[in-house]
Amino acid sequence: MINHVSLGTNDIERARRFYDAIFALLGMRPLKVDETGAHYGTGEILFSLVKPTNGQPATAGNGTHVAFPARSRKMVDEFHALALRSGGRSDGAPGLRPEYDKNYYGAFVLDPDGNKVEAVTHAAE
Repeated sequence: MINHVSLGTNDIERARRFYDAIFALLGMRPLKVDETGAHYGTGEILFSLVKPTNGQPATAGNGTHVAFPARSRKMVDEFHALALRSGGRSDGAPGLRPEYDKNYYGAFVLDPDGNKVEAVTHAAE
């Protein structure tokens, strides 16, 4: 079980513009925003954007990504389009990924700091 996920950012306001948009679609909202970062969830904090506490710049990890559940394939498509309009870059257009599961439908984007995020559904549409 995971309590929460944190990703580093060098620009909290820029990152918030991206995550505020996609999380509104996916059903999460900002729960706490201060000088340490922005923290999102549905009642408890599930995801945080923070400046690294070690004083080093944030960098995206190669091979690391966070996948968020979507209710439908349409929502995955909307996630991808919204992420691109909000400062993200595509890293895998919406589509089936049968190598994972016959109904695995996902889209991958890079956030403004280069972190890879995904929306995925297993809905058979």
